[in-house]
Amino acid sequence: MPDSIIPRRTMSMPPFAPTQLPLTAADGYTLQALRYAPQGEPTGRLIVAGATGVPQRFYARFAQFAAARGIEAWTLDYRGVGLSRPPALRGFRMNYLDWARLDLAALLEHVSAQGQEPLWMVGHSYGGHAFGLLPGHERVQRLATFATGAGWHGWMPPLERLRVKLLWNVVGPLLVRTTGYLAWSRLGLGEDLPRDVYLQWRRWCQWPRYFFEDPELPGLAEQFAGVRIPIRAINATDDKWAPPASRDAFMAAYTGAQLECFTLEPGSIGMAAIGHMDYFRPQAVKLWEQTLDWLQQA
Repeated sequence: MPDSIIPRRTMSMPPFAPTQLPLTAADGYTLQALRYAPQGEPTGRLIVAGATGVPQRFYARFAQFAAARGIEAWTLDYRGVGLSRPPALRGFRMNYLDWARLDLAALLEHVSAQGQEPLWMVGHSYGGHAFGLLPGHERVQRLATFATGAGWHGWMPPLERLRVKLLWNVVGPLLVRTTGYLAWSRLGLGEDLPRDVYLQWRRWCQWPRYFFEDPELPGLAEQFAGVRIPIRAINATDDKWAPPASRDAFMAAYTGAQLECFTLEPGSIGMAAIGHMDYFRPQAVKLWEQTLDWLQQA
């Protein structure tokens, strides 16, 4: 990436090593969060709500970048993942929505109690789903999402549709039957996932509007409509799992928000590709700068 689009203050950016903090969710489950503290008093606080199967360490460089700008940044491993994983996933029971209603809620409760500075959130994929489910979301001033979409295979390019159908209907069931959980790491797709997460995720991905069409989850549309803050939803044109059409199908549920949807061409920020994950790679520093500038407008 050309040096001309790298903010000069990042060239000598200090490491901003995180501090690990245990949190207790409302149901008693112990979670692990990481805090990236700036030098001096923070000008704001930022929660990074991660994607499914992605450990919080993946967001370290983005959090360090925020800390270099004077923002106190927080990341979290949801239950069953990373530092919040139990000793064994076989037999571990949970609800996929627990990651929002219990885990992210515990972090929001803790961070919002730390001071009066503005509080923002960045959601990656599932993190954009989680916000509409989050108790106390009104404490957050602005939300930016990357790669949040509806998950339905019909929104994906043809070859990716075939791969996803194979994962849901052949590979996934075989792995779960063999191990008792979705051993995703064996496929190089991310962290292993609890069985219940796999089953619910597969169920919701059968519908174009994801879990909003699940008859077992009444009232979700009303919850999302209650979000009233500015939201910026950014999806890359080469994101096979959450292309812009998928984003539009899901983010339409935030009917009460001031929603802006942006379609990102990788070349516009000096990248050859972004896909579903590279929004948080160091090459995307121009995107980080733009996003944090927008959040701080609050």
